[in-house]
Amino acid sequence: MSLAPRLLIIGLDCMAPALVFEHWRQDLPHLSKLMAQGSYGHLESSIPAITVPAWSCMMTGRDPGELGIYGFRNRASRDYQKMTIADGQAVRFPRLWDLLGAAGWRVAALSVPGTSPPYPVNGSLVSCFLTPNPSLPFTHPPELAEQILDWLPDFMLDVPQFRSEDKQRILDNIYTLCDQRFTLAERLIQRDAPDFLMLVDMGVDRIHHAFWKPMDPTHPQHEPNAPFASAIHDYYCHVDRRVGELLTHCGPDTAVLVVSDHGAQPLMGGICLNEWLIQKGYLTLKETPTEPTPLDQVAVDWSRTKAWGAGGYYGRIFMNVQGREPQGTIPLADYQAARSQLAAELETLTAPDDSPLNVKAHIPQKIYQKVRGIAPDLITYFDDLAWRSVGSVGGGSLYAANNDTGPDDANHAPLGLFIFHDPQQPKGGQRLEGAQLYDILPTLLDRYGIEPPVKLRGRVLAL
Repeated sequence: MSLAPRLLIIGLDCMAPALVFEHWRQDLPHLSKLMAQGSYGHLESSIPAITVPAWSCMMTGRDPGELGIYGFRNRASRDYQKMTIADGQAVRFPRLWDLLGAAGWRVAALSVPGTSPPYPVNGSLVSCFLTPNPSLPFTHPPELAEQILDWLPDFMLDVPQFRSEDKQRILDNIYTLCDQRFTLAERLIQRDAPDFLMLVDMGVDRIHHAFWKPMDPTHPQHEPNAPFASAIHDYYCHVDRRVGELLTHCGPDTAVLVVSDHGAQPLMGGICLNEWLIQKGYLTLKETPTEPTPLDQVAVDWSRTKAWGAGGYYGRIFMNVQGREPQGTIPLADYQAARSQLAAELETLTAPDDSPLNVKAHIPQKIYQKVRGIAPDLITYFDDLAWRSVGSVGGGSLYAANNDTGPDDANHAPLGLFIFHDPQQPKGGQRLEGAQLYDILPTLLDRYGIEPPVKLRGRVLAL
């Protein structure tokens, strides 16, 4: 058996800490053993708490403002509604495996979000779910792709159309995706004996979005005894088994970090952000559609618009500022006061029953160390992400029961998890609180005596 890797990171996108630490711990023997021998706890995510940019924040120790990545889609210019997907080329800071590679470690990074297109590393890299298909470059070195397709001929980069009603197909794809990632990790450990290996399984995230409703009685659309009620539990157990199998391919001194970039919770509904902006006089349409329609398919009267929003797990609000946007209406001298007023109005939003909704409208310049690129003017959480932002207009209501981009049972939650065990320095089940996603990079660099980049956001944890 190989003594490699020195460090193994198993990323489980969206894994919910309460399900692992409390509800199902007795059903997850391998994760439970790592917890009992090492350290574990909640891990506060980035703001916003979404896959893009969270994994890149974790691996660089930089916040979304420093990265200039504020979500899966970002404004490409000051033109109205011109959004682009933030792929790996937007990440301009070294990541953990780059720093380890520069220190002489041989590395393998498998499907970590933010690694498409692939780029050179001191070892192997397999790009993430943003790669459209395996006919495009998805590995470094390029010839690794041929080896992967020989090992796994139907290699998947993501679960296609996971927001649909084709539940059995989605579930089958999730298991295939998971098994392929863990099998690939095992093969590369056997073949290359890397000093460092990291994989990320997106299946946990996909199964939450597709199957939370039948699992959770607190979900507003829960149906008792519905099909797939045990789907998430069974998948967590399957992931736990694959973790255990992967560890049998590692050396007795391999340090293991299991980590999620954010958590999950039932989707309580949607706030129709642009409908609210219309009602408040911030957004003016030339013609109101008769059915829910994406804002970018509607004629907006920009000469009479002060702000508009985008849908997603959180609400992004962009303001129409003179000299900044093409038809800006807010004088630059009034911008700060107008933004503060809009934030205050947002925070008065209530739930459909008029109960408080706990809205937080974050100003990027106040929550990030720097602000690069084109940030939203406000980053808005509705009840700690229990409610998502709905960007379409024409529905005639401030509230929606469902996601306007397809069936969706869950939203993200601000707290993910970490479990760390180093056989050479066991901690005996130490539970740490107050950890942030930004702490992962400085903690690991400190552990292995590697000089950290300057001005990292995180701190060194006592793992």
